[in-house]
Amino acid sequence: MTQRRTILSGSLFEEQIGYARAVVDGDRVHVSGTTGFDYTAMTVSEDVVEQAEQCLRNITAALAEAGCTLADVVRVRYLLPDRADFEPVWPVLRSAFGTVRPAATMMVCGLADPRMKVEIEVDARRPATDRSAAGRSWDAGSNGRGAAQTE
Repeated sequence: MTQRRTILSGSLFEEQIGYARAVVDGDRVHVSGTTGFDYTAMTVSEDVVEQAEQCLRNITAALAEAGCTLADVVRVRYLLPDRADFEPVWPVLRSAFGTVRPAATMMVCGLADPRMKVEIEVDARRPATDRSAAGRSWDAGSNGRGAAQTE
């Protein structure tokens, strides 16, 4: 029987709407659309690049709890209300996924809060041996433009 468990980030949205940040179902991990909110402070930057960096930090935390890293991502979806905001985040996305090369889709659509400029959703496959916090992690780095790093 496949084990299923949910991962919560502490976002107020999860409680108010009724969803989990991620669902682990056997060797698959499905991370919900994740915005650039800092869930501890429930704040969000006005800058799309900073929001993308925070999205990836939030996703990385959920994946780590599931025993994955960004290196295990097989599918990514980018949702943006303004198509013009996509190209400025390319360096951040390339830093996180450039060597992984997951299947990807970008969609222009409305988001739940007008402050949100980007939302990222990923699907990952857990490695054969669970490596909860090991492997690659994503860090915004000192230049504010992100870097995938090996721990």
